[in-house]
Amino acid sequence: MGIVQCDLAAPEPTLSPRYFQPQVLETLGPGEVRFAVPWNELTDEQKDFQATKMSLHAAMVTRMEREIGRVIEQLRTMNAWEDTLILFLSDNGADATIMVRGDGHDRAAAPGSWQSFLCLGPGWASVGNTPFRRHKVWVHEGGIATPLIAHWPRGIAARGELRHDVGHIIDFVPTLLELAGGRPEPVPGAPAFPGRSLVPAFARDGNPTRDYLFFHHEGNRAVRVGDYKLVSAREDDDHWELFNLASDRGEQHNLAAAEPDRVRDLAARWQQLQDEFTRNAGPVRPASKKPPGSNR
Repeated sequence: MGIVQCDLAAPEPTLSPRYFQPQVLETLGPGEVRFAVPWNELTDEQKDFQATKMSLHAAMVTRMEREIGRVIEQLRTMNAWEDTLILFLSDNGADATIMVRGDGHDRAAAPGSWQSFLCLGPGWASVGNTPFRRHKVWVHEGGIATPLIAHWPRGIAARGELRHDVGHIIDFVPTLLELAGGRPEPVPGAPAFPGRSLVPAFARDGNPTRDYLFFHHEGNRAVRVGDYKLVSAREDDDHWELFNLASDRGEQHNLAAAEPDRVRDLAARWQQLQDEFTRNAGPVRPASKKPPGSNR
C-alpha cells in the first residue's frame, strides 16, 4: 500500500522483554516463551497458549472498535459528525513485556478473566511491530513509530490519501489550538511548545517541517534530524547506532562506523537537548512511598 517501504527488520531472538523475572514463567506455565521464537519452532502446547493470548488481544481490539462505533453513532445523532475531527493512532509500539501483577495469575482460571494476567509477549509484539525493529520502551522504530488517521468530513478535503510526514504526539496541542482559533500564550521562563501544527498536512504532503525529534525513555535514547537517526539501547552499554531512515526504516544497516563525524554531532545534539529538557523540567521530586500491598 506504500505506507511503509523498507526491508523487514531481522529478528532478535535473544532480546529479553523489559522487567522480565524468570519466576514469572513458573507462574504462567510451559506455554509461555521468553523470546521471539519462530512459530514452527514452538511446541504444540506453546502454540495453543500463544494462540489463546492472541485471541484475547483480538477480542480487546474488537471491543475497542465497538465502543468507538458507539461514539461515532452518537456524533451522528447529534449532527456533529461532519464537523468533528477524529485523530486515531496506536500506542508507541506493541509491548513485549511478560509479567504478572495486580491480582496475580491463576493458571486454572479462564484466560482473560480477572483471575488471569497474560501479556502479548515478544513473539506477537514482533508481529505487531512488523516491519520495524524492537518494541515499546525501546526507541528504535518498533518502539516509537505509529500510524495516524485523521478524519474530518467538513474540514479535510482529501479522501484516503497518504502523508509521509514525520509527526509526533507533541503536535496535537498546536494542531487543536490552530483549529480552535487560539494560540499558545508564552509563559515567562517556560519553554515554547515543541510541537508543530499538523493542519498543513491535511491538505498536502511535506508538512510539518521540524529541526529534530528527541527521545529518552528508560535509558533508551535517540535523536532524529532529517532522515538520520542516532539511537542507543540501554542494554547495549550506550553504544550509538546511526541509520538513514529514508532508505532503512527497519534500522538494519548501521552507518556509525562509516560516518563518525555525523555520530559525534548528533550525540552532542542529543546531550544538549537532554540538558535543556532536564533544566526545564526542574528538580526531581522524591518518589512517594506506596502503601503496603499497593500496586500503583
